[in-house]
Amino acid sequence: MHNTADLQETVDEIARVLGASATLEDRSFRLLAYNAQHGEIDAVRQESILRRRATGEVRDYFERFGIARARGPVRIPADHDLKARICWPLRHGDVAYGYLWLLDSGWLTDEVLERARPLVDRAAAVLAQEARTRQDAGRGLRSLLSADPEERAGASLDVQGPVTAVAVRESPERVAALWTLPRGVLARAGSPVALLTPAHLAVEVAQTLQSVYGTAAGLGAPRTDPADAWQSWREAQQALRIAEHFTRFAPIARWEDLGVHRLLARLGRADLRELAAEVAALDPEQARTVETYLDLGGHAQKAAAELGVHRQTLYYRLGKAERALNRDLDDGDDRLVVHLGLKAAHLAR
Repeated sequence: MHNTADLQETVDEIARVLGASATLEDRSFRLLAYNAQHGEIDAVRQESILRRRATGEVRDYFERFGIARARGPVRIPADHDLKARICWPLRHGDVAYGYLWLLDSGWLTDEVLERARPLVDRAAAVLAQEARTRQDAGRGLRSLLSADPEERAGASLDVQGPVTAVAVRESPERVAALWTLPRGVLARAGSPVALLTPAHLAVEVAQTLQSVYGTAAGLGAPRTDPADAWQSWREAQQALRIAEHFTRFAPIARWEDLGVHRLLARLGRADLRELAAEVAALDPEQARTVETYLDLGGHAQKAAAELGVHRQTLYYRLGKAERALNRDLDDGDDRLVVHLGLKAAHLAR
């Protein structure tokens, strides 16, 4: 990982050389270091510093100027609370690993900016090295999350707790730059993508990747001891299955919020098929009717409204389903068997 003190020192030197306020962010617009010359700062920068990250609206605005593709400084004009600034992509090779932001008081000509080029190159090299280090750590994550005690014992990652595992389904149409995730997050590409993150960042990380892929994500419960992270990873994968099969938990399912679905997620395919066999006699319309009715606690009026049918139509369908199943939906045990069978049928497919 990069040395935060080194980056701060570099930003301080850039601000001194150019006589301008400077801010350094990674590719995900997360604040890494800043120097406000003479206290000069605008509302956007202040918000970024307080949040440690720029808002989505601000990121969208800046990216419209082509900063992700630029190979040199990009000038961005003033706009409302936004002062005129320069964005200098921190490129190493062909990859932009972050951005240097400079408040432009009007005298930062191309010639003046050139004075800071060695410092900009140094910051870019530091971020590139971090990206390589994180990719190497991601490869070691497989051992740490393994269910095999011997393989876990061979993991050499230095991880501090509490941590949470996140599972995200990849998309064949989209690619996420995993090294742009917040510092402290370990990521490994695969199906699903495996992430181990400080517990307080878990939801943010899941939301970030889920929005990139447009798929689903599952979060395991946090573990204080990183040696138990493999249990959180198992839960994350099971939560992902629930998110993919039940819209009420999509697109991001937290293991702690799944209730009885946790038990279903733990079942093997043979057990799920056995439960699903309890409702095999129902046709798709009957299955949807009964499941909606039971999901709503047997509230006929709400179920009819949800299904878009008259209440008498609902009663008619429920009666047919009871006869097909030889079950009484007014009986607690029968309701339980049918409800679990319907849920298991989703996972058994």
